[in-house]
Amino acid sequence: MGKTADLTAVEKAIIDTLKQEGKTQKEISERIGCSQSAVSRHLSGKSVGRKKCGRKRCTTRRGDRTLRKIVEKDRFQTLGDLRKQWTESGVETSRATVYRRVQEMGYRCRIPQVKPLLNQKQRQKRLTWATEKQHWTVAQWSKVLFSDESKFCMSFGNQGARVWRKTGEREMPKCLKSSVKYPQSVMVWGAMSAAVNAASYQEILEHFMLPSAEKLSGDEDFIFQHDLAPAHSAKTTGNWFTDHGITVLNWPANSPDLNPIENLWDIVKRKLRDARPNTLDKLKAAIEASWASITPQQCHRLIASMPRRIEAVISAKGFLTKY
Repeated sequence: MGKTADLTAVEKAIIDTLKQEGKTQKEISERIGCSQSAVSRHLSGKSVGRKKCGRKRCTTRRGDRTLRKIVEKDRFQTLGDLRKQWTESGVETSRATVYRRVQEMGYRCRIPQVKPLLNQKQRQKRLTWATEKQHWTVAQWSKVLFSDESKFCMSFGNQGARVWRKTGEREMPKCLKSSVKYPQSVMVWGAMSAAVNAASYQEILEHFMLPSAEKLSGDEDFIFQHDLAPAHSAKTTGNWFTDHGITVLNWPANSPDLNPIENLWDIVKRKLRDARPNTLDKLKAAIEASWASITPQQCHRLIASMPRRIEAVISAKGFLTKY
């Protein structure tokens, strides 16, 4: 240890103990591994830490608290926005200083989670639905045939604005980016289509869902799940299910976190980011190849997660969950 190094609390305690045992300053310094002058300064009460080196901090605690309030007001501001508002509050500083301060506060610049916007009525319906399904077993959920549409495009570039958030705040409502539910794009539901209306949706059910259900369930009864998209909730679609004797699972609006098939879409899309298809035919082929690579074990694990998803919704009081 160098002559100018500060003594730790443990070293100071050892020095005091050895002094009480009658050891000399030289013996103590050799025992501790520090200079004799450091021992002397501690025993005489003159031991002080070394003066801090480097530039003086250019912002005050009060100024830092102001910056925290600015960040909390809108998590989607850029560094330039934060600096402008901080300057307007009376703190003149650089972009680099702004970045260091928000980092010190625990904020990190992240791509926001895109989740549907839930109103109070929808949150209450989610909570009620989850409470009703709270005691469903994995065996019961295994009888549900989950379905969904998902959009696929050939653009994998800019992901939009970023958000300032701390560890553990990924699902916090103020850190989420609201999604547009029905954008104009190519949609997939076991087949490729530019759009799905009530009539075409019923064709998909007739020619793709029924054969798949019969193949998977055999003669056993199954429960069909779909969300509340207009084509799904149309009266003619409801009549189609009634005519075919199929039980439909009631489903809360804007609840992709409750549907395990969303995780399968995520797997497919991650693989597409690596493939980066540049034509529609290549996109179709890549989607089919990615979907075919999903194993039965992955599907079983996702179905087995349903009880945990239900509990998560109840714990979140109807708000969106991490799933």
